[in-house]
Amino acid sequence: MQKKESFIINRLKSVGYAFKGMLILVKTEASIKIQIFIAIVVTIAGFYFEISKTEWMIQIGMIGLVISIEGMNTAIEYIADFIHPEYHKKIGLIKDIAAGAVFIASVVAVIIAGIIYLPKIL
Repeated sequence: MQKKESFIINRLKSVGYAFKGMLILVKTEASIKIQIFIAIVVTIAGFYFEISKTEWMIQIGMIGLVISIEGMNTAIEYIADFIHPEYHKKIGLIKDIAAGAVFIASVVAVIIAGIIYLPKIL
């Protein structure tokens, strides 16, 4: 019988796997690189315009949401391609829906950025 690892060891391994996944996303996905660039730009803008704590929380939340959903979209694309490497109508539909989720989060993030920054710019 194999000895069961402790809860803490299992959590540390899980964090390691998650960190590895994040690095893979950042290194391999152009869309994540673009979103990180945009996140850096709006973060710099936040310091420049001295946005409030509430605005920071909302901005950071939206950055996390968009990048996280993009990561899920990428995972869905990978698993769909693994299951059915050649084009299939249903796989295409699944990928389109996942991409649509990223689009929705991105549009909401742009609207929120407008609400935060347009009054400060104008």
